[in-house]
Amino acid sequence: MSSGRHLATLAFLTFGAMAVPAHAATIQIVMQNLVISPSEVSARVGDTIEWVNRDIVAHTATARNGDFDVMLAPKKTGSAVLKKPGTVDYYCRFHPNMKAMLKIAP
Repeated sequence: MSSGRHLATLAFLTFGAMAVPAHAATIQIVMQNLVISPSEVSARVGDTIEWVNRDIVAHTATARNGDFDVMLAPKKTGSAVLKKPGTVDYYCRFHPNMKAMLKIAP
């Protein structure tokens, strides 16, 4: 392979790899027996958090900083996409003793 073609291939591989976004994850959190589990989750910006309400009563996933407020009917799921890094404490508005935390990396 000529050095010019080699450099073009190397440049394509280097810059092409940088242009491909990383795949976002979907992280599942369960609300059951008035408990959020796991109560602490590490995630990245762009990840989706999916809350699964396994209780027979409604819950919410309400961020104290206002980033999200997801209503969860009994036996239903709800989700939110994480938009910015930081630590987000959240709770259920109907059951304030249900608390959890998301640690969101860039």
